Amino acid sequence: MAGARVEVDAPLVVRDQIEARAAHPDVQDRPLAHQGERSWSYREFRDESVRYSHLIVNRLGRIDASRPAHVAMMLENHLELLGLYGGSAFAEATLFGVNTGLRGETLSGVVNQSDARLLVVDEKFLPEIERVQPDLKSIPAENILVLPTQGGEIPAGRNLLECLDSEIGPAGRSLPAPDRNPQPDSNLMVIYTSGTTGLPKGINNNHMKLMLVGIGVSNTLELGMEDVGYTCMPLFHSNSMFIGFMPAFFVGASIAIREWFSASKFLDDVLRHGVTNWNYVGEPVHYVLQAISKKYGGDVERIRAEVTENPRNHMRIAIGNGAAPPDIDRFIEWLGLDDMYELYGSTEAAISTFRNQTTPRGSVGEITDDQVKILSEAGEECPPAELDADGKINNYETAVGEICRIAPETGLFQGYYANAQANSQKYRNGVYHSGDLGHVLVQDGKRYLYFDGRTDDWIRKDGENFSAHQVARLISEHPDIPLAAAYGVPCAVSDELVMVAVKVLDGARLDPQEFFDFLEARVGSGSMDRKWFPDFVRIVDDFEYTQTEKVLVRSLKSVHYDRRRLPDAELWWRRRGDRSFHVFSAEDYESLRGEFENAERVELLDR
Repeated sequence: MAGARVEVDAPLVVRDQIEARAAHPDVQDRPLAHQGERSWSYREFRDESVRYSHLIVNRLGRIDASRPAHVAMMLENHLELLGLYGGSAFAEATLFGVNTGLRGETLSGVVNQSDARLLVVDEKFLPEIERVQPDLKSIPAENILVLPTQGGEIPAGRNLLECLDSEIGPAGRSLPAPDRNPQPDSNLMVIYTSGTTGLPKGINNNHMKLMLVGIGVSNTLELGMEDVGYTCMPLFHSNSMFIGFMPAFFVGASIAIREWFSASKFLDDVLRHGVTNWNYVGEPVHYVLQAISKKYGGDVERIRAEVTENPRNHMRIAIGNGAAPPDIDRFIEWLGLDDMYELYGSTEAAISTFRNQTTPRGSVGEITDDQVKILSEAGEECPPAELDADGKINNYETAVGEICRIAPETGLFQGYYANAQANSQKYRNGVYHSGDLGHVLVQDGKRYLYFDGRTDDWIRKDGENFSAHQVARLISEHPDIPLAAAYGVPCAVSDELVMVAVKVLDGARLDPQEFFDFLEARVGSGSMDRKWFPDFVRIVDDFEYTQTEKVLVRSLKSVHYDRRRLPDAELWWRRRGDRSFHVFSAEDYESLRGEFENAERVELLDR
């Protein structure tokens, strides 16, 4: 049952909603966010947001079509990030959340594409900004402000906190808001996802969308003022903003913030802050379970006594995507949850489903929007899945297609920032294309969605989508690799792993350690994101090609690393933490297959 929640009468504008809560007698002094020993009440959040808004307005100066009110941030999770978000809401500015994993040309390209004129960077990432600073076109050096987090020396006049105090005044005062007038359709935050080519794409999110997402998720989770969320996924990403912060903010609840995810610190944080709900993405559920098992020696009775029945354990809900069914079962059992919502959706927010304990096993939820369809490559609706006596799909080839939405409008998807080509690719001829593969199972007259991975142009790993073409292009920079293909392959605990097939120059021999070091150097230089690092490598004599001479990726993907179907192929792999690639043997495959069986995902290997 939902607990009491704050009721305010204000437009669906984040600025007005902040003001309303700061003035509400039932919520103004309640904590909104905790980070370590620090916390902000709703009133303090309002006051800090106003301080940040004045800093934004003052630093930006004249604002017009050629000088937009655009602010970029490259921050881990801190209270100051929320201050910048609220400050942008008051300043009628647009906040661009730059992924902290970006480096080099990609980093400067994203910042330049944002047209930001003010950048706030975590001291931890200042060296990366300084490397690309000569390439930044719209941000003067004095408008690169640094949040001190590492105890180092920050350039004079660039310390964010000192600038706030000297230019606006110290914290603890309730200043009047600047004379700005954001509307429900004012673009508040641009959140980045990856495109199939080129730079990551920024998704527009106006005030109304952010509020509606908060309303919808809080209703689904039945959140109330007494709830405490746990936000350790990055707040520059949609997962934490959409299903962590905004739902808590809407009902007058609070969140506990950790700068980044730590499996070893998860349980301590949950018990310390009285966490009731957690938003996750990717594999963290699996890692948390491993950490708990390690701490208590795998003794389920001890786990039950120290975790499940611990009087400080108030966890009742987890929500996210990428967790395997057995991990969901154990997480519910060990943490004593009421329910766990494995959702399907994206930052675009055009399609979404929620899985709960009444949903068929493995499904990501019921499709309640009649406009959501599974379409074949020919654009025809795919038939529902037909199961045999063992629950396997008889008509996999025809049942699986792209998850689409056929409608005259795009729902909550408000387009990509300054990217008309991406908009036309995403929504064309009245169809929103998710880029995801899925199938539908009909039970008791309800349509349940199953996620089957990305299309060939995309890979989804640890809850993030990125371009297979981009990965292949970077692999092809190796001097002995004239051609490469990248694709997503089955993962035992989450979305997908990264596999590359490479063709080597005649007379050349690729060395596993040298190739690993080559990729590691690309990560270090910033040209390759850590998540893009291949998990499997296949050496091929040549590729199969389409009639238009494109590499036939689907054939590669269909056999992935299956040693039963590729007994003679040269295959390498690496486990998390490995410092080189290793030969992937038939014994390795059978052992890995056992992990898939334990995770109830073995059917992914056999499709």
